[in-house]
Amino acid sequence: MKFLLKAAFILVFFTYQNACSQQIIQTKLLDTTSHWKKKNTVGFDISQIAFMNWNAGGNSSISGLLKGNFLRKYETDNLKWLNEVIVRYGVNKQDGIELRKTDDAFQLNSTVGYRRDTISNWYHSAKFNFNTQFTNGYAYPNTDNAISKPMAPAYIFLGIGAEYANKEKKLSVYISPLTQKTTLVLDQTLANQGAFGVEKATYDELGNLLTLGKKSRTELGFLVTSFHKRELFKNMNLENRLNLYSDYINNFGNVDVDWQMQLDLIVNEYVRANIGAHLIYDDDIKAKEEIDGQQVTVGPKVQLKQLLGVGLVYEF
Repeated sequence: MKFLLKAAFILVFFTYQNACSQQIIQTKLLDTTSHWKKKNTVGFDISQIAFMNWNAGGNSSISGLLKGNFLRKYETDNLKWLNEVIVRYGVNKQDGIELRKTDDAFQLNSTVGYRRDTISNWYHSAKFNFNTQFTNGYAYPNTDNAISKPMAPAYIFLGIGAEYANKEKKLSVYISPLTQKTTLVLDQTLANQGAFGVEKATYDELGNLLTLGKKSRTELGFLVTSFHKRELFKNMNLENRLNLYSDYINNFGNVDVDWQMQLDLIVNEYVRANIGAHLIYDDDIKAKEEIDGQQVTVGPKVQLKQLLGVGLVYEF
């Protein structure tokens, strides 16, 4: 199955490469204008609350979120190649409590598509996605045992399919019947626990280690992604990203969900407010809870994160 996926991807790659070469040659004969477009957006959100002799009580706190979105796009009449890097890192500090992480993400998305004519909005496409985090994650208040680390986990999606892209409606939908998902857990301690769905270590009756946990897991399944951005009112934009994945081999029909929604309120060129929500459900991710002072692994749960921030944004 891996060979089939790689062979299919290589075939599509060379088809796109050939189409790209022909398009570039034709373009050079017409003009020398570059088909590359770029957009870089960096921002910093901050929220703070302070108390002094406040009868109702409360803890002073301050939160900060640094974020960036870097876009590179190559586009001609029939060929497009979109590359996107998304980074986020946020922390929170409260009186009497150590500095805690509130957000942590590194994502790389790349999609190449080719269509036979300019009438159709459908592209033959190949998609690559990689995401992980920068620092250790903890089930607070327990900071002795990390529940996640850089490259533990890391997720890689690689597949081929078809994409519907409508520039006027700012809508794209990608459907892939053949996508390989690789889960990496490059920390041996977490791998031995079987974290994030990898095969865990085995022990004898005395607790002696027999085999180490696997540091990777490969799946082959069906992937649907969508992106939609629209202006609800003047200076108010709503952005939706949705990923749905189901593995053919292990419990097909059990869908992994990754859904992000963000509402941007534009004050001026440099100041924006945003409200966002991020929902994840993955049957391979087991939640951890603090029970009687012990960190206990429980079953999979819906993960939900809500964000509200006001900050500075700079585009270049």
